[in-house]
Amino acid sequence: MPANYKQLASGMFYEELEPGTVYKHSITRTVTEADNLLFSTLTYNMAWLHVDDEYCKNHSMFGQRLVNSNFTLSLVAGVQVHDMTLGTTLANMGYSDVKFPNPVFIGDTIYSETEVLSKRESKSRPNAGLVEFETRGLNQRDEVVVTLRRTGMMIKKSSFEEES
Repeated sequence: MPANYKQLASGMFYEELEPGTVYKHSITRTVTEADNLLFSTLTYNMAWLHVDDEYCKNHSMFGQRLVNSNFTLSLVAGVQVHDMTLGTTLANMGYSDVKFPNPVFIGDTIYSETEVLSKRESKSRPNAGLVEFETRGLNQRDEVVVTLRRTGMMIKKSSFEEES
């Protein structure tokens, strides 16, 4: 870890996160053939829906390949880190309510936003609080392609400053 990690932390502290606030993330990504193929092969998910054009033309309800939904999930979950939690999270407590209401195709551009749903003090750690986020990924047509909820154990700013 770099000696100046506190200066590099771009995430928000527990006290800064207010329920109802929506953060629109500036990072966007056009999904490529390489993204889909690499992710699918790295995770051993060789479903024909992700890797076989001919199968999809003849047997898929969409007539074309779908981008691996776990890639889409990982992309939008990762994009929010820089703005929301980089250097200010003690632990990721879990994901819930993951949904894929619309498919993602190669060539789609994904952007995302995160809403703070709730927060509460930690009962076991006085230097932290639990924050529930909902992150939504949307395509270039403003169709929601993924939603997920995540609970993070977030550092309180006062305890972060005490470590200095």
